[in-house]
Amino acid sequence: MSTLIRGGTIVTAEQTYRADVLCVDGKIAAIGEGLEAPTGCETIDAGGQYVMPGGIDPHTHMQLPFMGTVASEDFYSGTAAGLAGGTTSIIDFVIPDPKQNILDAYRTWREWSQKSAADYGFHVAITWWDESVREDMGTLVREEGINSFKHFMAYKGAIMADDELLYNSFARSLELGAMATVHAENGELVFQLQKKLLAEGITGPEAHPLSRPPAAEGEAANRALRLAEVIGVPLYIVHVSTIEALEEIKRARGQGQRAYGEVLAGHLLIDESVYQNPDWDKAAAHVMSPPFRSKEHQDALWKGLQSGALQTTGTDHCCFCADQKAAGRDDFTLIPNGTAGIEDRMSVLWTHGVNTGKLTINEFVAVTSSNTAKIFNIYPKKGCIQVGADADLVIWDPAATKTISVKTHHQNIDTNIFEGMQVTGLASHTFTRGKLAYIDGDLRAIRGAGEYVKRPAFSAAFDALAKQK
Repeated sequence: MSTLIRGGTIVTAEQTYRADVLCVDGKIAAIGEGLEAPTGCETIDAGGQYVMPGGIDPHTHMQLPFMGTVASEDFYSGTAAGLAGGTTSIIDFVIPDPKQNILDAYRTWREWSQKSAADYGFHVAITWWDESVREDMGTLVREEGINSFKHFMAYKGAIMADDELLYNSFARSLELGAMATVHAENGELVFQLQKKLLAEGITGPEAHPLSRPPAAEGEAANRALRLAEVIGVPLYIVHVSTIEALEEIKRARGQGQRAYGEVLAGHLLIDESVYQNPDWDKAAAHVMSPPFRSKEHQDALWKGLQSGALQTTGTDHCCFCADQKAAGRDDFTLIPNGTAGIEDRMSVLWTHGVNTGKLTINEFVAVTSSNTAKIFNIYPKKGCIQVGADADLVIWDPAATKTISVKTHHQNIDTNIFEGMQVTGLASHTFTRGKLAYIDGDLRAIRGAGEYVKRPAFSAAFDALAKQK
């Protein structure tokens, strides 16, 4: 199977130039001007458009069992929606229950993900600790291609990691050459504030941001970074939403620490006023953690992205419909946390980043694709346009427009946090390993076409050390 993309302007994180791209058997086979189409090759005219690496979303939760329910988006519907928006790969999360064998949890998620329409990988959460967890982390790194472990510093009484767990898991990650990642919120502070607000009779979605103040995120980010500094492990902080957490990352990076920050498209564009909506369902639809913040935080996050203090953009795509959110109608702490965004991340970041001058087109590619591939060690297989790379490509029409709406999106959720937003700049064609999965509104995603992507450990020396232990 071969496809020739002709006449487009190639945009990578480093370069912009005119060239054709020939894809053969799922790989990029040739790049150059005036390429000849082999016999039987499909030719696609990309004139007037950009040809970019497909988006990589480093933070999704498909089919996640959480807070007494299961996310409405499964691995097929979620990755298909991503393809419609130009995202060709995801990194999802295996989240074991406390005391659940982490290899068993991993196998469960691998079974669920077999229906994926696009390529995928996993971070694995460490939610408890004993010697079996330590050993199984080694198996995951060496045999299953897992190179990142997640730690929830929030959700007391469920999956929250205390400092002892963080120390043990961070140290083991260092031995294995794996990345430690954290959800940075002080879970004890959040828990106490939740109790206080409920006692005061504040039970609606408006209480959600009050129970998770910016300081709770800043403190946890600082604590995780300081632990990582002492241990020597690289640290990736997901969904940075506050000035406080951003400043901690900047401080750590300025002192030479391997610290990385991810920002969600929603945190860049939506503010905390959504929780004041008198329509309970609309307010509850925005309940996610950390919550949406005030505008000064958004301004700081954009600057963090522009300056390189924040390197990646994700969605934390975790869908719950109105009937699921209704579980917390009388108690905001029971509202399932999560919002959608995988289909719209690329277009809203182009519209509010590139079209406003906040991001160059090369920086756009970096923060939506290449940086994730580099940080999680799948570059240049993913996140670039070069011979031998996977043909995960998006043809991007910078003039195309639409109004985002729940009525037309492909996401399996009955709301859209970007509802009514006008965007300019859309995917016209999306390829997953050379297969055309989306073309001008026609979604051709194939259930089960996605492949699991192993991510090697960051250091053979670390891996060798782990084998000796």
